[in-house]
Amino acid sequence: MIDYLIVGSGLAGISFAETALQNQKTILIVDNQSQSSSLIAGGLYNPVILKRFSEVWQAQQQLQVLDNFYQKLESKLQIKVDYKIPILRKFFSVEEQNNWFAASDNKMLAPFLSLDLVKTKYHGINSPYDYGEVLQTGYVDTKLLLAAYKKYLQENNLLLQETFDYQSIQFFDDCVEYKNIKAKQIVFAEGFGLHANPYFNYLPLDGTKGELFIIKAPELNLDVIINTSVFILPLGNDLFKVGATYNWQDKTSNPSEEGKTELLARINEILDCEFEIIDHFAGVRPTVRDRKPLVGSHSKFSRLHILNGLGTRGVMLGPSLAIALFDSIEYQKPLDTAIDIKRYDKKI
Repeated sequence: MIDYLIVGSGLAGISFAETALQNQKTILIVDNQSQSSSLIAGGLYNPVILKRFSEVWQAQQQLQVLDNFYQKLESKLQIKVDYKIPILRKFFSVEEQNNWFAASDNKMLAPFLSLDLVKTKYHGINSPYDYGEVLQTGYVDTKLLLAAYKKYLQENNLLLQETFDYQSIQFFDDCVEYKNIKAKQIVFAEGFGLHANPYFNYLPLDGTKGELFIIKAPELNLDVIINTSVFILPLGNDLFKVGATYNWQDKTSNPSEEGKTELLARINEILDCEFEIIDHFAGVRPTVRDRKPLVGSHSKFSRLHILNGLGTRGVMLGPSLAIALFDSIEYQKPLDTAIDIKRYDKKI
């Protein structure tokens, strides 16, 4: 018998898998690679929601957990995925500068917003009003991380590549059985795939499609992440990741002309240099109406659990939410009410 059967191997799934393994638990992951949002994610971690100048939920705590988590993974997998790099907010007016300084007076945001304007001029970007620097930021190379973790799972016979069959779950007093696999617990980390899950599809998970480009811009001289209506992330060799769009209607993972047009318009607002589109990709983020994740245990089937709804912040939220869910299952430590799926129980 294994301790945890985990459904999904995106950022949520591997965050929980690694948390369980670090606590000497046995696992098996089931995944059919149908959900691509983690794979194509921007991978940025940023403690401030710049659109509204509000702090990401429990940001400081998340950043500490994140640091430790990715450090251990880098050591285990012998790869480099966590890059500490400044995020600069480009200002388009004096008013935007003033809003920044007003926000930095907020004691919750003060640790994350630099009071010094960044006056550096980057070739390819016109910035007459300079930049504000967000502190304690960076990005995780999610594509490399997920590929390396998949290889690790395969080498250790910890990955079952198939579409999960919900009808094959059987419940017993001391375990759950899936086909011929006995497990103490099942954790569903399926992202937008949740809609096919008869145990948790009552939860209000909505999908928000995001599209990104990889562009080549030899004249763009950039060693930081620029964030305005889109982010521009340097990848090296004159390549940059640019994104992302937000589409609440289209639930497909296919790049669209609409997304392409929107991204091009936004890039042209920022860049005044030549660039070429090298790649264009898309995924559906698992988002929730109240902008909070979906974490917890089923009210009737106590051996079934969920880790989902990480939205645009899987890199940052995944590790700490995995620990919260693990502690809830193993030690009955109550989940924060803001993330606990119990907030929707009365609506079942």
